[in-house]
Amino acid sequence: MDNAGKEREAVQLMAEAEKRVKASHSFLRGLFGGNTRIEEACEMYTRAANMFKMAKNWSAAGNAFCQAAKLHMQLQSKHDSATSFVDAGNAYKKADPQEAINCLNAAIDIYTDMGRFTIAAKHHITIAEIYETELVDIEKAIAHYEQSADYYKGEESNSSANKCLLKVAAYAAQLEQYQKAIEIFEQVGANTMDNPLLKYSAKDYFFKAALCHFIVDELNAKLALEKYEEMFPAFTDSRECKLLKVKEFDSISRLDQWLTTMLLRIKKSIQGDGEGDGDLK
Repeated sequence: MDNAGKEREAVQLMAEAEKRVKASHSFLRGLFGGNTRIEEACEMYTRAANMFKMAKNWSAAGNAFCQAAKLHMQLQSKHDSATSFVDAGNAYKKADPQEAINCLNAAIDIYTDMGRFTIAAKHHITIAEIYETELVDIEKAIAHYEQSADYYKGEESNSSANKCLLKVAAYAAQLEQYQKAIEIFEQVGANTMDNPLLKYSAKDYFFKAALCHFIVDELNAKLALEKYEEMFPAFTDSRECKLLKVKEFDSISRLDQWLTTMLLRIKKSIQGDGEGDGDLK
């Protein structure tokens, strides 16, 4: 069956589902078998949604999954409703990012009501990623990463929480919210420095916190370096720490876009203080 045939079948299923929903609302049928018709309609909406998916009609698929989700909720089947809202969100992601967010938020509301915070956290990340890549609203992406981190921390999933917090810190620094970025980098660094598997990463977090300090105030940056060395002696021996001490910023390797942006801001800050001595080329 070609895509056009799949869409025709999906449209027929949607029409049949709507008939069953209307039939369930009649008084006598509502008394005798109303729920059965709603269950049949749920199944038809789901089948229609999958046919629309095969035809790559993502908006129609998202709408069909949404209809199924609402009926599942009417039947008090919260888990099935949340699952259908997530399926709707995944379909809408390919056609209508804002509607995808609406559906995922509906699923999150159900999961949090059920106490399923780890799953809710996962979907907050998905929403954050949509704001990052599709809608380019970094403030809203930050808010969802923060909410995800809160839920993960509440469930003792600290590694997952830290990943979300590091996203928040990186974006906060890009938005020139340096104090917020510093606090998060320091917090995650402190949480990981005693873990043998993660302590190498801790150096990187303290390094990024120090970069944010240098943008704001060089004296505070030097004090911060002393604090990090005292807290985490391994940081003292790191190449990045040594380069920061002598302000050899252009010698720092592993430059990604975030580091490049921060280093250029440090250069601008130093030059603004009348100390532009060519540390950064």
